[in-house]
Amino acid sequence: MAFHYLEPADLLPKGAPVPRGLTNFPKACAHLLLSRSEGRPTRALDLGCAVGRSSFEMAKKIREVIGIDFSRTFIRTAKQLQKTGKIRFPLLEEGHEKKLSLARIPPPIDRNRVRFRTGDALRIPARLGTFDLLLAANLIDRLPEPLRFLKQALPRLVRPGGTLLLTSPYTWSTAFTPKTRWLNDSFATIQKALRPHFRLLHRQDLPFLLREHRRKFQYTFADATLWQKT
Repeated sequence: MAFHYLEPADLLPKGAPVPRGLTNFPKACAHLLLSRSEGRPTRALDLGCAVGRSSFEMAKKIREVIGIDFSRTFIRTAKQLQKTGKIRFPLLEEGHEKKLSLARIPPPIDRNRVRFRTGDALRIPARLGTFDLLLAANLIDRLPEPLRFLKQALPRLVRPGGTLLLTSPYTWSTAFTPKTRWLNDSFATIQKALRPHFRLLHRQDLPFLLREHRRKFQYTFADATLWQKT
């Protein structure tokens, strides 16, 4: 919740400088995807949407946004935020000490434009159709079959001319992906897998901050790549 709905300045100790270029990561992903889309996109898919911040951000400009996550807890929380517009949640301070913080959807966003559902990124039903925009933020290194996702799932889900944004720090782990299925030289492998159906538009580092408690953080750089379906 903090990662999605608080700004870095709200997470860091009071007065601590915010690293240059560091913003709210889910919001930054949505804005990057929207800024590089062509035409007038009307449908967007947020795969691995977690508690939904990117989905809501895309709804500022997109008429229909579908957010899908494997976690029932995340989807239940996203639906509650959609219903009420805000949720209080505990934020760890130190030890067992916590404080209540507030997640809030900015009022200009039309929350009714978003639909949330549980699902498997490798088994998206064909009845959902295709999308003008697809976001898969920090998802690929959490899948059991990342190459199958790249070669089969993505080409089927993105319309010709549509835009895809992938982000990942490539933190491969056997907790999510069998070692035999890790992508060696991740970006080069992704580029090779997508090349028959997509062309690379843009690549950049996209930093994010994970708060463990009020004095301990992880500062990470995701590789953000934008692609257009050919």
